[in-house]
Amino acid sequence: MASEYDKKNKNVCISISNTNRIMSTEEIDVNALGEKIVRVIKTIFDPEIPVDIYELGLIYDVFVNEDYEVKVLMTLTTPNCPVAETLPLEVEEKIKSLDAVKDAEVEITFDPPWTQDLMSEEAKLELGML
Repeated sequence: MASEYDKKNKNVCISISNTNRIMSTEEIDVNALGEKIVRVIKTIFDPEIPVDIYELGLIYDVFVNEDYEVKVLMTLTTPNCPVAETLPLEVEEKIKSLDAVKDAEVEITFDPPWTQDLMSEEAKLELGML
């Protein structure tokens, strides 16, 4: 299963490489791991906005491979964001803290640039935009 960031539904998609591998009952369900990763990401807040970075629309994609290595594609509200150095590290560290994750990497992109349209309905409601 591989998919792109779904702008319409504001979903983070868990992309799994090499899905032909047969998993034993002892192996971790990669989709369940993806859900845990999203829950961890939702504990991280932009310090200037009282909304978590997932609902804010900063997470574009989360990839989990068969070795339980995670790659996150994310953006920032602006290229000059005051937390440009620390926020990606916080995301990486929190994901790495999950027992099942072997490694994590965060890649920052500004293509497409973040806009308020990427925010979830929940975030817009929290910020009084609805």
